[in-house]
Amino acid sequence: MLKMDTFEEIRVKGFADEYIDPSLDLFAEIEKLKKEKNAIILAHYYQESDIQDIADYIGDSLGLSQQASKTDADVIVFAGVHFMAETAKILSPQKKVLLPDSKAGCSLADSCPPHLFKKFKEQYPDHLVITYVNCTAELKALSDIVCTSSNAIQIVESLPPEQGIIFGPDRNLGKYVAKKTGRNLVLWNGACMVHEIFSREKITRLKERYPAAKFIAHPECEDSILDMADYIGSTTGLLNYSTKNAAQEFIVATESGILHQMQRDNPTKTFIPAPPNNSCACNDCPHMKRNTLEKLYLCMKNELPEIFVPADIIAKAVKPIERMLEISARLGL
Repeated sequence: MLKMDTFEEIRVKGFADEYIDPSLDLFAEIEKLKKEKNAIILAHYYQESDIQDIADYIGDSLGLSQQASKTDADVIVFAGVHFMAETAKILSPQKKVLLPDSKAGCSLADSCPPHLFKKFKEQYPDHLVITYVNCTAELKALSDIVCTSSNAIQIVESLPPEQGIIFGPDRNLGKYVAKKTGRNLVLWNGACMVHEIFSREKITRLKERYPAAKFIAHPECEDSILDMADYIGSTTGLLNYSTKNAAQEFIVATESGILHQMQRDNPTKTFIPAPPNNSCACNDCPHMKRNTLEKLYLCMKNELPEIFVPADIIAKAVKPIERMLEISARLGL
């Protein structure tokens, strides 16, 4: 058992590797554990396909936050990354929140250390702080409103035009929101490692190879990539567009896990991951892909690793999240 020293140093209790009988039907065992423990599995679209298939709810950050806030389960198993599980714990502090791999972090969240952001914030005392949900609980505690990629534009537009706004931590999403709203946002200089590696040159060649394909992109991508896109949207937005649009081929610039749902919902269509500027043929988030079906099973069996957030952080961080959920509900998002 680990002693919980500080929030920065130790935030999760973990468990050692454990042998799993290879003949075990993990899908059946996980379903059994869900019933025994009154547990719900929430999974992000970027998880591996097996985890998406066993999950009770699959969604983007907004949908997952909404589910975490209203579930009556005793145990929330969050198949995603650390900040997502933290958000669930903030919204349901009385529930046990588990994360299959305690090392499933986020490059974007890591790009914005709370102590540095606090100093940055102090330079703009009259500004409201809107933070993208892809950040630590401590950063949410420094915020006025949290947003996701699916509601960031509407949340900014819900504020008076004269209101100064600090937007962080994703500079690319911030630039996109500023462009769409016409607002002069003060941006923190953070970014997601996956969405920053797409190659404009390779995408151009891919578009030439598939001239009828629609190129769709997540707003965490850089300007040069978004300028090429036929559609820009959150993971849910991209999924809905690929279903509703008549095109039969799509080049997709976001984490490759979303292609599983796209293909499942549209079996006759072709989905092509946008190429990065490295030698890899795909765009996987190494943090998201740390979670596996085996780790999910062990996590539920042992009820570890468990997510902990200090009570004072929860008290501060829950307010901007609730404000996001209130605005989203009011706007019908």
